[in-house]
Amino acid sequence: MRSSPAPLASDDVLADRRVLLVEDDATVAEVAASYLRAAGLLVTQATDGFAALRLLEQTPPDLIVLDRMLPGIDGVEVCRRVRAQGATPVILLTALGSEDDRIAGLEAGADDYLVKPFSPRELVLRVQSVLRRSITAFTPEAAVTLGPFRLDPSARTASKNGAPLALTGREFELLEFFLKHPDQTFGRPELLAAVWGWTVGDLSTVTVHVRRLREKIEADLATPRHIATVWGVGYRFDSGTPRVVG
Repeated sequence: MRSSPAPLASDDVLADRRVLLVEDDATVAEVAASYLRAAGLLVTQATDGFAALRLLEQTPPDLIVLDRMLPGIDGVEVCRRVRAQGATPVILLTALGSEDDRIAGLEAGADDYLVKPFSPRELVLRVQSVLRRSITAFTPEAAVTLGPFRLDPSARTASKNGAPLALTGREFELLEFFLKHPDQTFGRPELLAAVWGWTVGDLSTVTVHVRRLREKIEADLATPRHIATVWGVGYRFDSGTPRVVG
C-alpha cells in the first residue's frame, strides 16, 4: 500500500484533531500516517499496545487507529482498556477477515474497523466520518426525551432515569436514532445507512452495537423492554405507548 498521498479536501472542522496511530508494520504505519497528516490531522505513533496506553494517558487523542495484531498485548485488549477509561473513538485495523474476529473487535468497543490490505484514502474517510460524528455540533440541537431516557445531541450526553449512560460514539448515535424514531422497525441495512452512513458494510456491526447498547440500557437482557428484536426484520425501540393492532 506504499504510495504518496494525493491532495485531500480540507475539513476545517477536523483540522488539527489528534489521532493516535498504533501499528507495528513500518510500511503500513508510514503510509497511513502520511495520508492522515495530509488530511490536516495531528498524528502520534506507537508500535505496541503498552506504548499506546502510555501515550493515551499523556496526551489523550481525539481518535485511535489501532492494529489488531500487536506485540505485547493485542489490539483487542488495548481497545478494552481504552474503552474502560472513556469513549475515545477507536478504528481497528485487522488482517483477520473472519466474522468472529471482526465481532471480537466490535465487542471490545471498537467504533469501526478496516480489513487489511486497505486503501489509505478509505482510512482517512473512515477517520473523518467517526471524528465528525464525535465532535459536538456547532448548532445547538434540542434534547430528546422519551420515557426514562434523555439525550442531548449538542452536549453528547445521555441518561436513563437521571443516571448518566457511558456510551461510545456509535452507541450514542444508535440510541439517538432510536429515540427519534420510536415504535418503528428498522432492518440492519437501514440502521447501517442511517447511523454509520454506509450503504455497504458488515451487518454484524449493527448486531454487535445493538447488543452493547442493550447491555447499558436494559435491566434484564433476557427480556429487553426498550430495544425489541423483530424476528426476520430487524429492531424496534419501544416507547412504552400501547400500540393498537387491527
